[in-house]
Amino acid sequence: MARIVIIGASTGGLSAAYEMKKTLGPGHDVTVISNASDFHFVPSNPWVAVGWRTRGDISFPLKPCLDRKGINLIVEAAGNIDPRKNEVTTVKGVVVPYDYLVIATGPKLAFDEVEGLGPDENTVSVCTVDHAEAAYAAYMKFLADPGPVVIGAAQGASCLGPAYEFAFILDTDLRKRGLRKRVPMTFITPEPYIGHMGLAGIGDSKGLIEHEFRQRHINWQTSVRIKKAGAGKMTVDIAGEGEKELPFRYSMIIPAFRGVSAVAGVEGLTNARGFVMVDEFQRSPKYGNIHAVGVCIAIAPVEATAVPTGVPKTGYMIESMAAAAVENIRAAINGEEARAKATWNAICFADMGDTGIAFVAMPEIPPRNVTWAKKGRWVHLVKVAFEKYFLRKMKKGIVEPFYEKIILDALRIRKIE
Repeated sequence: MARIVIIGASTGGLSAAYEMKKTLGPGHDVTVISNASDFHFVPSNPWVAVGWRTRGDISFPLKPCLDRKGINLIVEAAGNIDPRKNEVTTVKGVVVPYDYLVIATGPKLAFDEVEGLGPDENTVSVCTVDHAEAAYAAYMKFLADPGPVVIGAAQGASCLGPAYEFAFILDTDLRKRGLRKRVPMTFITPEPYIGHMGLAGIGDSKGLIEHEFRQRHINWQTSVRIKKAGAGKMTVDIAGEGEKELPFRYSMIIPAFRGVSAVAGVEGLTNARGFVMVDEFQRSPKYGNIHAVGVCIAIAPVEATAVPTGVPKTGYMIESMAAAAVENIRAAINGEEARAKATWNAICFADMGDTGIAFVAMPEIPPRNVTWAKKGRWVHLVKVAFEKYFLRKMKKGIVEPFYEKIILDALRIRKIE
């Protein structure tokens, strides 16, 4: 009997757990270590931040779902990984031995790298559902006395899509409330141009998003390094222009990411930022029985930029990584060579409140075989439908390529290839 331990229970971790149990069967032990007792659908957090969703709408308890599948659950954060002993120790001291380990922790949010940044300081966030709820509470106070808004991402950020989404969703919500004319909006980003996305652009992403910003009267600044987020005033340094101060009454900034402490502390497992280094089979080059999937893995920047940006890991990619890791662990248990590789294609639907943009990059890292971006209300409708579909299937523990199925179905419906 092999003992498989999965750290993390978000999209990557939960998908891996379900698929692992189905692939390996009852003769092997699968344990999930999670710092949260509930699954949260992270892509819906921008909607929570404006009150379009609640925590209950986008989450469900993990234990009943995993119990039905015969998967063990430990609701504690991982405190330490010892690859020599093949053990994970939780923050409360529970020692969990493993034969194979899958790291799917997601990132540590590096708010501390910019003075005054984050929900405990002067800006809000949509990175977690807790942060999104706090952002909504702050937004309700803001609505009573509206003023300038600054939305965007800090230097080194890789998860740039939610910043764009939130800017558009906030604009839509303010227009619905009849308050938009009282709220000057500025979008700031470390990207060298709007729509770069840490990927050197996807199709006409630059033109589409710039056009939408102009239509919605959203000002923007690129190549921005945030020096300080003060109380109602953001000090930024713009490459080629120098220092500038931006006043705000409400600000949502996506931070840069690092690897979580339990992972970053393992010698030879991660890069300098604490992200897990993996080979083409999602496997650690140093520790052959450790695999990693999702936001926690290391991907080199696509290109050098004046202000650093990271490479995003999308749901479609993460699902593919999880499937590859599971198949390669199955192969290892059976004494076979690893063969499964993730596709690393990026197919994303970015909501804009009342419309949206679909992005396709195959593969995500250029040069690409396919690359395009399309705008339409159908994108917004597909994202709403996908949220319900994904949550229902994950709650039931049905193993199938969630992202791939609904995304490719949507593209076929639109007759886009």
